Amino acid sequence: MSGGDTAAHVMEDFFGVVQILSDGTVFRGDEAALQPPATYPDVPGVEWKDVLYHAAHGLRARVYRPSSSAAGSGKLPVLVYFHGGGYCLGSFAQPMFHTFCLRAAAELPAVVLSVQYRLAPEHRLPAAIDDGADFLSWLRAQAELAATGGADPWLAESADYKRTFISGASAGANLAHHVTVQVASGQLAVHPLRVAGYVLLSAFFGSAERTVAEVDPPADVSLTVDMSDQLWHMSLPVGASRDHPVANPFGPDSPSLTAVDLPPALVVVPGSDVLRDHVRGYAAKLKDMGKTVEVVEFDGEQHGFSVLQPFGEAANELLRVLRRFVCTGHSD
Repeated sequence: MSGGDTAAHVMEDFFGVVQILSDGTVFRGDEAALQPPATYPDVPGVEWKDVLYHAAHGLRARVYRPSSSAAGSGKLPVLVYFHGGGYCLGSFAQPMFHTFCLRAAAELPAVVLSVQYRLAPEHRLPAAIDDGADFLSWLRAQAELAATGGADPWLAESADYKRTFISGASAGANLAHHVTVQVASGQLAVHPLRVAGYVLLSAFFGSAERTVAEVDPPADVSLTVDMSDQLWHMSLPVGASRDHPVANPFGPDSPSLTAVDLPPALVVVPGSDVLRDHVRGYAAKLKDMGKTVEVVEFDGEQHGFSVLQPFGEAANELLRVLRRFVCTGHSD
């Protein structure tokens, strides 16, 4: 039998960047091919470093803080940030996510913690959500150690754990929702941390039923319906539909959130996003349950605009909205 008869072949291909072979092997190419050509100027006045939070999985988080906070200028709110990429792509170290976190640390100001998590299809969901929960457990331990001098010195000096906010972009926003629910429902103990709010930027949600925006997409989208479908197909458990509870928080098999005491939410909806109806529907359902939800729409902006154009006017306005939410608990 020739070698060609037994060679593995490509079963799934996401733009050559993620390929699943017939023998289960995953091949990864250069993600730069999917990212817009851009330069990312430095943001002065912010220092950052990487810390290991999960040794067994080799997972790190990048800690950002304003340089002035090192001089004892007072404790700052903590913004936990999960990067995007459809659960299959992305890295906390990529320039676009790094730049957003630099800006957030400088302009809120805040201690920003940008979290690495395992990616699908090598690690299918809920692996990433488990990692998010593990990170919050690590952060809780840091808060406990702060009183004894055993915590990371940057966090001990600068972090106000009573003002912790969980946030993310795209898949990271989906992840932020799920770990926030775990905290609010008592599944994940985080005391002495207090989750004061959560922020969903261009959230990556789905459902088996198509929305209006998916049937008739806006022009020039950064994320197409086909791309969204394929990312869910590669990241959800094998055989799961887009009504899986990770993709659809209000699907037929999803746990009810009615009795969950969720913290205030800031939900950011890009107007030119094929997923906008999912995000609007998410906010509307929470409001119907009596939850505190702030919805901010950015007309004409694309999915992921906060990192695709991190110095654009929309990103500037988003940082102002985020600052008001983090500092006052609402975005008005």
